[in-house]
Amino acid sequence: MPAHGPHPSAEYGALVELNDFQSTIVDIYGARDRERGVVHAVAWLAEEIGELAQAVRKGSADEQRHEVGDVLAWLASLAAQLGIDLDDAARRYTSGCPRCGGTPCACE
Repeated sequence: MPAHGPHPSAEYGALVELNDFQSTIVDIYGARDRERGVVHAVAWLAEEIGELAQAVRKGSADEQRHEVGDVLAWLASLAAQLGIDLDDAARRYTSGCPRCGGTPCACE
């Protein structure tokens, strides 16, 4: 993310906490996604990652933002189905690189 200009969230409102986002996704799609199952969620996540890759290569900033959002939504849904809290998963990186502890990473 560039260090200059307004924060991207300024365009959309307040920042969203990971656990709140995950709860929202579960509220919206949880029942249907649980019915489909974990394997299906992984397949959808992989498909969305492919769409993100295409948007990065050939899409506009709006298309890229849209696809990043879709990837986040499917990741949140999958994590919920696995019983993983996104905040807990992200906490692994709060003190720097989980391997070397550096910020920036000093791993070779």
